[in-house]
Amino acid sequence: MTNSPENPALLWPLLVYTAIVLSLAGIILTISHFLGGRHHERATGEPYEGGIISTGTARLRFSSQFYLIAMLFVIFDVETIFIVSWAIAFQELGWYGYFGVLAFIVLLVVVLIYEWRNGALDFGPDGKKILQAYKKITLKETRHEVVAE
Repeated sequence: MTNSPENPALLWPLLVYTAIVLSLAGIILTISHFLGGRHHERATGEPYEGGIISTGTARLRFSSQFYLIAMLFVIFDVETIFIVSWAIAFQELGWYGYFGVLAFIVLLVVVLIYEWRNGALDFGPDGKKILQAYKKITLKETRHEVVAE
């Protein structure tokens, strides 16, 4: 017998394995159907059955700032993979790898500074604006107190 890929004698172990896997999956599903718990309480159809009555829809609108932060997280997460890979192969790469990863890190720092300067990392209210509004409110209150006297 020859061991060529066209030889049907080599396919029978694969067919037997496939039959065993499919039969085990069918047996497991059948047994779980008969032995599985069936209950029809009031919250069975609710999401998660957590006991909290749901209000409204689950379709919330996220601001574009959320997606920008998510993209930045993914970018800098992938950056970590590259740097860890470089650290593992540090001995083999030598100075050429060192200068390569140094250029990579410098480029990432430049991009981070650019994003920071453009306000991509500002995902909360500006503290200076809040302080100015607070000062205006307190200034108005002190003026009203002086006029009231």
